Amino acid sequence: MRGAEAVLACLQEQGVDTLFGYPGGMILPLYDALYGQDAVHQILVTHEQNAAHAADGYARATGRVGVCIATSGPGATNLVTGLATAYMDSIPMVAITGQVDIAMLGRDAFQETDILDVTMPVTKHNYKVKNAADLVPTIREAFDLARSGRPGPVLLDVPRNLFFEEVAYTREEPQVRTPGKPDADFMICAAEAAAEIVSAERPLVIVGGGVISAGTSAEVTAFIEKYHLPVVHTLMGMGAVPSTHPQMLGFAGMHGEKAANYAIGAADLVIAIGSRFADRQTGNLSKYTANRKFIHIDIDPAEIDKNIENSLGLAGDMRTILGLLMRQSPRSDLAAWWEQIRSWQEEYDYDYHVGRLTVPWALHQVAQSTTGKAYAYATDVGQHQMWAALHLRVEEPRTWLTSGGLGTMGYGLPAAMGAQVAWGDQRRVIHIAGDGGIKMTGNEFYTIARLGLPVISILVNNRSLGMIRQLQKVLYDERYIACELDHEMDYVKYVECFGIKAVRVSTQEEFAAAFKNALEDRTHPRVIVMDVWRSFVEPMAKGGARIDEFVDFK
Repeated sequence: MRGAEAVLACLQEQGVDTLFGYPGGMILPLYDALYGQDAVHQILVTHEQNAAHAADGYARATGRVGVCIATSGPGATNLVTGLATAYMDSIPMVAITGQVDIAMLGRDAFQETDILDVTMPVTKHNYKVKNAADLVPTIREAFDLARSGRPGPVLLDVPRNLFFEEVAYTREEPQVRTPGKPDADFMICAAEAAAEIVSAERPLVIVGGGVISAGTSAEVTAFIEKYHLPVVHTLMGMGAVPSTHPQMLGFAGMHGEKAANYAIGAADLVIAIGSRFADRQTGNLSKYTANRKFIHIDIDPAEIDKNIENSLGLAGDMRTILGLLMRQSPRSDLAAWWEQIRSWQEEYDYDYHVGRLTVPWALHQVAQSTTGKAYAYATDVGQHQMWAALHLRVEEPRTWLTSGGLGTMGYGLPAAMGAQVAWGDQRRVIHIAGDGGIKMTGNEFYTIARLGLPVISILVNNRSLGMIRQLQKVLYDERYIACELDHEMDYVKYVECFGIKAVRVSTQEEFAAAFKNALEDRTHPRVIVMDVWRSFVEPMAKGGARIDEFVDFK
């Protein structure tokens, strides 16, 4: 068969049923192979960046490898932000880019770009296939690499002429990797870690996105329940343990809940599971690490001691590690520790009784209406993202989609689209965005409307880049520049031009009615535009301070 047909056969072999892309001259042979078949559904987006974000959302929702395709030159370079987003958040993706014919490489041909050098820092690995015989094995290797170990994006660059060459293909089942057995040294380290857990007076668990990637939410929940450990989540770890679990203290970090951050500050042992101790999680590292011990569990050995030195590190299969840690008997008395934690929770419980429409109030209404039901949440990046992490309730893994590591504005809408494609009518996506981010990728409403995807979008219109404005208040003496979006834009008309029903709200009553109507319409996309006053996300940890020292906005 021809190379393009072999690529398609490999995609089916790897379990791919959907890909996202945008055509161009060098990738057209692959599009031609997609013509007239229904095994792999191709979804035309409005921009290659959105193809990558949609593949990312699809991967986060399903746990499978997301796939996007693009042509050479600008098509390939437009994927870069989406690849970098997936790379920072450890999301399995395969990107296939067309390239100029081998005979034209290095001659500055039309739309030629060295996409391997461009994407090397933001992919787990990348390949330029130069021989037709290597096409099939390279695709298989790319998928195996994307989903194994610490997941991540992989790119294949395929010169156009290879799509036309004859390629031998025989179907093979994808590799299934099984973890190796821990050696004696690892068993000793695990026993030491378990002893630290049961001897600690104020232990605390941090769950990150690695728990979701590993599919070990049930095991982590059993672990914290056995030892009666308080647990917090990172931005990427939301849903790893249900938000309503009685031992869950909530979101921790720069904008984390005060009770969660106070608990971290007072803990004598921090057990991080699938979290890499990013800067927004820790604040000042020297203050974060003072007077406490750390156990660090991660699939990637490179993360151990990268940010937190001298931790007791356990790198490997999370399910195996948790099994080893469960061999001890739990500490009999953590009553004083829990009493302190409950007092913080009571003191800093959020008061939703306000007389006007605010984003926290609205998201609390969303949480009350959707908790325990088949919904998922996708956010863009900015103030609304932090409010969502603070006020939504996520009960299941893979139902929270957000750009954590890279902080990519514009991520939310195409990611929501990719996730909704994955779930079909089994689960509905609620998308939260700001007016800044929607200006970047709002064109994807076109695709959502064209496909009839029932995404509910809540657009926070505060006429500003809210998080930039907040940082300028705190760090730059309120010298506001390049953050205010004062030129009026009618977002309702903008959305309606795609054929999507939208409504503008400015009161609590209007929001409640609009959201109820959106929930009742199960088959169409809906958009709610929230006109709100400019405000600030609280809490906010002070820069250069302890994670439990907060900015006073009063």
